[in-house]
Amino acid sequence: MNMSDTTSPDLLYLSRSDLGALGGTHSQPYVDAIVDGLAAHARGDYVQPLKPYLRWPGADHIADRIIAMPCYLGGEQPVAGLKWVGSRQHNPVQFGLERASAVIVLNDAETNYPIAILEGGLISGMRTAAITAVGTRYLARGGFTDVGCIGCGPIARMQMQTLMEQFPDIRRIHLFDLSLEAARSLAAMLAEGNPDVDFLCTDSAESAVRAADVVVTCTVTSTPYLAFDWLKPGAFISNISIMDVHKDVYERVDKVVVDDWDQSNREKKIINQLVLEGRFSREQLHAELGEIVIGDRPGREDEDEIILLNPMGMAIDDIICARHFYRLAHERGTGTRLPLYG
Repeated sequence: MNMSDTTSPDLLYLSRSDLGALGGTHSQPYVDAIVDGLAAHARGDYVQPLKPYLRWPGADHIADRIIAMPCYLGGEQPVAGLKWVGSRQHNPVQFGLERASAVIVLNDAETNYPIAILEGGLISGMRTAAITAVGTRYLARGGFTDVGCIGCGPIARMQMQTLMEQFPDIRRIHLFDLSLEAARSLAAMLAEGNPDVDFLCTDSAESAVRAADVVVTCTVTSTPYLAFDWLKPGAFISNISIMDVHKDVYERVDKVVVDDWDQSNREKKIINQLVLEGRFSREQLHAELGEIVIGDRPGREDEDEIILLNPMGMAIDDIICARHFYRLAHERGTGTRLPLYG
């Protein structure tokens, strides 16, 4: 990845279809990369400033923003990078676009020159699903069969696809969305190629959660709705969309796990609200997920434990996945070369 001897620098551009050709539509490369990234996080082999949220007048929803996510990642081939991820709640209805879009820029860590630009929407969604999968590996009950999915958009599709690829014991997925049509559409999409799994559209979020061993939130809500009493003994919740779970759930579950404490305790998200109210603290946190991955902290210790994973999403997740595809693209000659100076 060293480009210090390059006299005419260029960039490698990888589109979403390029990433797909490199295996980017399947979960395994992301799961492998995320395990490595979480381990690097736990070892401190990274630099990751707190991400700024850019908003301006007219941002009417919590999801209306652009976030800059920078990170340096060490190891055998150090690299730095930035994910620039934008979101508008009205995109699907008004423009027929996905709600979120992103690009990832990679920089050579010796010269600091940019070396690659990658479409970031696919990586962003799939790496988030991989975090759920890694969390499930360590925090869910072994051999679980039932998954509850709240929200049935593109993020939910990647989450459920990843879980089915990684956990073959899954037999039922309970889907709920405020739009029954969205739930039915996702059920039909997921049913293709998964004949051993039943996809059940429920009439409420509560029904989906009560039935599930593993619960994944995939909404854009800014109002908590998920109650502790809905959770069965031994449930694991991957709270991907962050704002879904009532405050008292954090106080009543057996273990709360985050990906990064500093990232989680900000922007008036639920954990930050609880900290400001004196109801939660770093000391009450069970672990950061990377600590569990490298064995410094235990994962699930009891069949009946209820465990909540609250992953804010880290730049290190995106950069380590992007580095994987950058390396692979070099090996296979995939992508488009863009001259930096024309």
